[in-house]
Amino acid sequence: MTVGVGDGCALWFTVLGPVGAWRDGERLDAGSPQQRALLAVLLLRDGQIASVAELVDAVWGEFPPATAVAALRTYASRLRKALGPDADVLVSDSGGYALRAGDGNIDLGIAEQLAAKAEQAHRSGHVDGARDLLNQALDLWTGETLADVPGPYLAAQRTRIEERRLALLESRLNFDLKTGCHAEVVAELTTLTATYPLRERLRELLMLALYRSGRRAEALAVYADTSRLLAEELGADPSRELSDLHQRVLRADPGLAVPSNDRRGEPDTEIKPAQLPADLPDVTGHTAVVKELSEHLAAAEGRGGVLSGVSGAGGVGKSTLVVHVAHRVRPRFPDGQLYVDLQGAGPSPAEPEAVLGTFLRALGTPVTALPRGVAERAALYRSVLAGRRILVLLDNARDAAQVRPLLPGTPGCAALVTSRTRMTGLAAAQLVDLDVMPPQDALALFTRITGVTGKAAMDVVAACGFLPLAIRIAASRLAAHRSWTVTDLARKLADERHRLRELQTGDVAVTAAFELSYRQLSAPQARAFRLLGLPDGPSISLDAAAAVLGSNTTDSRELLESLVDASLLQSPAPDRYRYHDLVRLYARSCAEHDETPEQQDAARSRLLDFYLATTTCIYAIQRPGDTTTDHLQPTHWPGLSFDRLEPALEWLFTEARALLACADASAHSPRLRRAADLMLVAKDLAETGSDTREYVQVNARLLTAAEEADDARSAGRLCCPMVNLHILAGHLHEAERTAEVTREHLLRCSDPVLAAHAYNDSGILASMQHRYADAETYLLRALDAFRSHGNQNGTASVFANLSRVHLDTGRITDAVSLAERALAVYRVIGATLRLANGRYNLALALAQADRADDALAELDRALTVFRDYRHRFWEALTYWRMAEIHLTAGRPTRAAGLVEQALATAHGTGNSWVRANALSTLGHALHRTDHPDRARACWQEALAIYEQLGSPEATDVRELLAE
Repeated sequence: MTVGVGDGCALWFTVLGPVGAWRDGERLDAGSPQQRALLAVLLLRDGQIASVAELVDAVWGEFPPATAVAALRTYASRLRKALGPDADVLVSDSGGYALRAGDGNIDLGIAEQLAAKAEQAHRSGHVDGARDLLNQALDLWTGETLADVPGPYLAAQRTRIEERRLALLESRLNFDLKTGCHAEVVAELTTLTATYPLRERLRELLMLALYRSGRRAEALAVYADTSRLLAEELGADPSRELSDLHQRVLRADPGLAVPSNDRRGEPDTEIKPAQLPADLPDVTGHTAVVKELSEHLAAAEGRGGVLSGVSGAGGVGKSTLVVHVAHRVRPRFPDGQLYVDLQGAGPSPAEPEAVLGTFLRALGTPVTALPRGVAERAALYRSVLAGRRILVLLDNARDAAQVRPLLPGTPGCAALVTSRTRMTGLAAAQLVDLDVMPPQDALALFTRITGVTGKAAMDVVAACGFLPLAIRIAASRLAAHRSWTVTDLARKLADERHRLRELQTGDVAVTAAFELSYRQLSAPQARAFRLLGLPDGPSISLDAAAAVLGSNTTDSRELLESLVDASLLQSPAPDRYRYHDLVRLYARSCAEHDETPEQQDAARSRLLDFYLATTTCIYAIQRPGDTTTDHLQPTHWPGLSFDRLEPALEWLFTEARALLACADASAHSPRLRRAADLMLVAKDLAETGSDTREYVQVNARLLTAAEEADDARSAGRLCCPMVNLHILAGHLHEAERTAEVTREHLLRCSDPVLAAHAYNDSGILASMQHRYADAETYLLRALDAFRSHGNQNGTASVFANLSRVHLDTGRITDAVSLAERALAVYRVIGATLRLANGRYNLALALAQADRADDALAELDRALTVFRDYRHRFWEALTYWRMAEIHLTAGRPTRAAGLVEQALATAHGTGNSWVRANALSTLGHALHRTDHPDRARACWQEALAIYEQLGSPEATDVRELLAE
C-alpha cells in the first residue's frame, strides 16, 4: 500500500498494482487469483450491479468451467468474510453483485481525483502545483496494473489503465519541461522512449528536453530515429506535431527556449523580481537629469534595447539618482526590476557570467538549468526576458565590456547603468554626465536631512564640495552629535586638515567625507577601520576580521558594529562585513599612512594564518591518516575547528573568494610559502568544481611568484594540485607538462610531501596515457614516499591507483586485491570521502572480475557519500561507471538513464572529459536500443571533445563512427 494513501479509511482497495484489500493499514486475505479477479471486476464497475453472467464472462471468458456460477458465489461469500465489519460494502441485488467502495477508498479513484485537480491547477496557471499533483497520482502505481489476476475483461482494463498512466506521465513530463527541469527529465525520457519506441509524444518531449539542454544534434537525431522506426514498423510518417517540432529545432526557434516563468518549488504565478534598493525620501536636485532619464526609459514600451548610462566621479550621487529614477519609472515595468552592484571600482569586478546566473535564478530559472559560459547564459537571459517588461539597473560598472552581456535588448525592457567612466562603447545609449550638485540643490539636500538651513549650512555643503555622499555623511555626523550645532560642524570642515587637497577633483572628492568620519573615530575604531581595508576579498567574516585586528571576536564585533553605525562599514549578514569599494580604498590609504609596514604585514600574516589553520583542519577531517598537515608552514594565529564535516564544508565554500584573495595577496611577500600550503589544503575548492576558475588563476600567479623567487618547494607544491586538476579535466598534455615541472622542482628540494604527491600524480597520468610500466614505477616510488612519513591516506591512494594499472594490464585478481587493501586502510583510518573513492575503485575491479552486482553495490554506497560531500565530479563519474556496468550486463535502457544522470550532474562542473566519456557510453546504449542517429550524434560530440583534449579515447570513437 502506498504510504499515506487511505489513511483514515477503514477499508482501502488497490488495483494499480497487485489487486488487494486493506483495513486500517493491514492487508486482508483476498483469496485465490479468481477471487481477486472478482474483486477487481466489481471495483472497476464503480458500484454498479454486475449480473452473475457478466461476472462469469469477465473472470473466465468464453469457456467457463461447469462450476463457474457456484465458484463465483463461493468467492463472493469469502470476500464478505474477509472484509469483516465492512462486509456490507459487497451487496447482492437482482441476482448479481456490486461493491460500493467509493472513489475515496480505491487507489484508481484517488488517482483520477488527483489528475482532475492537476488539470484544474494547470488551467489556473499553477504549473508547479499541477506537476506535484500528477506525481502524487503516479506514485499510486505500485507495479503492473491488476497484477496476477486472470480474465479477458481485466486484460482489456489493464491495457486501458496503463494507457491512462502513460498519458498522466506524459502530462507530468510536459509540466517538468514547463518548470525548467529539462536536464533532469532527459534520463527518464530516454528510458521511456526505449520502452515505448512507437509513442510519438514521448519522442516529442525528449527532443524538446534535449534541445533545451543544449544538445541540439541529439534532438535532431531523435527525429531521424523516429522517422526510420515508424517507416519500418508501421509504414507511416511522423505526426504533424513531431514534424513541426523538428522544423523548429532546425531553425533554432526562440520560442523553444525555456519559458520565462519556468521554476520549481514556488507558486506558479510569474516571478516578478523587485530588487531595487530603497528610494531615499530626501533625494534632491538634478531635476532636469531625472526628467530626461525618466522619459527615455519610459519609451522602452514597444521598443527594444533602451539604455541609459550615467557617469561621474565617485560620490557624486550616481547610485542614489538612478535608484530614484528607477522607482519613478517602475510602473512602466510591471514584470519586475533587476539590480546588481557590479563592483567596477574595486579590485574584483563582478563577472558577467556570475551576474547572469543571479539574474536568471531571480527570473525563475532553476540552478540545474543554468548553462556555463557568458554567451550561453546571455542568450538564455534574453530569451527569458522576451515578452516581458523589466528594468535592469546595473550599478557601478567597470566598463562597457562588463555591461554588454547584461543588457536585455528586447522590446519592453530597459537598462540603466552607472559608471565612473563615460560608457561611449555602448551603442545607442543615452549618456548623461553627472556633475556635483548646484549649490542651492546641495543646501536643499542638507536641509532635508537635518532640518537646518542658513549661511552655516551653506558653508558645510561648500566644504563638502557639493558632493551628495559627502553631504550625507556630514549631515549624519551632525545628527549623531546632538550637542553640535551646524556652526560647530562648519568650523570643523573649515579646517583644511580635515579635508584632502583633492577635494575638488575626481574620485578623491569623496575622501573628504570619509576623512571627516575617520577623524571622529576613537583610536581602536580608527585602527580597525584602517586594518580592515587591507584584505582584498569581497567581504570578511567576524572571525577573519578578528584575526586581522589581532583581537577576540567579542571585542572585534563591538568595533565593527560601531563602524557600521558610523556608515563606514556595511553588514550584509550577521557577523559578516564589507566596505563600499571607495571606502575600502580610503581605509587602505589610511593604513599605508598610519600603520608601519611591519604592522600592515602582521595583520595580513594573521589573516593568512587564520585561513591556513582553518583550512588545514577541514583537510584533516576529510582525509584522516594524511600526514600532509604535519609538513605545512607553522601558523601563529589560530583558526576555527570543526567537529562535523557539514559546517566545515559550508565555511570553506562560503569563504572561498576571501580565502583565495588572501593567498593571492601573499604572492610577492615572505608569506609565499604559507600561501602555497593554503592552496594545497584548499584544493577541494577546485576539485568539487565550485571555485575552479578562481583557484586556478590564483594558483598560477603564486606559481609565477615562487619561480621568480627560486622557491622550489613552494613551486612544486603549487604544481601538484594543478597536475591533478588537469588529469580530472582530461587535459593530459597540460598535465604532462606540469608533472615534468613538478619533478624538476622536486630534484631541487627535499620535500617528502612534494615527492609523494608528484610521483602519485605522475603514476596516474602515465596510466591514463597507457604507459603502464612508467605508471607502476612512479606509483611504487610514491608508495615509499608516503610510507616514509606515515601517510596512510596517501598509501591507500597508491594501492587504489596500482589496482587500476593492474586492471588495465589484465591482472584482474591482483587488481581486486589491491583495491581491497586500499579500502581496508581507509576503513582503519576512519575515512569517509576517501572511503567512497576506494569503493569506486574496487567497483571497477569487481566489474572486470565478472562481479557486476557487487560492483554496483559499491558504487551505490560511494554515490551517497559523493553527494553529501558536494563532489559533483565524482558523483557524475560514478553514474557513468554504473551505466557502463549495466551496458556490459545487457541492460542498455538502464545504462542510458544513468548516463543521462551523469551528464546532468557533470553539467555544473565544466568537466568536458567526463562529458565525453558519458556521451560515448550513451552512444553505445542508444545504438543497442535502436537509436542509431542519436547514437551517432553522441559519438560525434564525444569525438570533438576527445580531440580537443588530446585524449587517447578519440581513436576508439573515431573507429565507431567509421563503422
